[in-house]
Amino acid sequence: MGDPRKFTNKFAKPGHPWQRARMAEEKPIQIEYGLKTKNELWKATSALKSFANQAKRLTALRTQQAETEKKQLLERLARLGLLKTGATLDDVLALTIKNLLERRLQTLVMRKGLARTAVQSRQLIVHGHVLIGDKKVSAPSYIVPTSEETHIAFMSKSSFANPEHPERTIKKKAPVPRAEPRMDSRDRRGPRRQQRSHSRPDNKPKVAA
Repeated sequence: MGDPRKFTNKFAKPGHPWQRARMAEEKPIQIEYGLKTKNELWKATSALKSFANQAKRLTALRTQQAETEKKQLLERLARLGLLKTGATLDDVLALTIKNLLERRLQTLVMRKGLARTAVQSRQLIVHGHVLIGDKKVSAPSYIVPTSEETHIAFMSKSSFANPEHPERTIKKKAPVPRAEPRMDSRDRRGPRRQQRSHSRPDNKPKVAA
């Protein structure tokens, strides 16, 4: 039967797990896009580096095969919505991690107004409420091609298909009336005490001259 297959990570982790500058940069991105773990962020970073490495390699080559691979790479990234038609390899090198995260199904469900937050979007996808065309997709990290972006919708049997569902509508907070500043008890009693002190008769015996 042979040796069992050994599964390896398809992404590269940072060389050092505790780097203050890197962690400070990753945390806001993880919160903004509702990433459950840092592994999702590192997978996207590895995919982005792979595109950049291909672009650098093809830039240095001047063969017919390199031109074919260059065309295929640019067409693929254009289908995924990462590049516009007519882009160059320099545009591939200019891609950022946010460009790739914006094409995730989790992000697009939120951007289309089907979910209020990225966390809610992830929950809806994992629980099987979201369709792309006629196909149910339960992977929040799925990179949506531009041809499928307009077909993102809820399942017809899902309760979230109703736009008036309470979990879809954003509740507006009622304005809180502004409270008047409270006067200190000493400020309230001060004038009264002062008035009493002026109206109080002087009971001290007068000394005869």
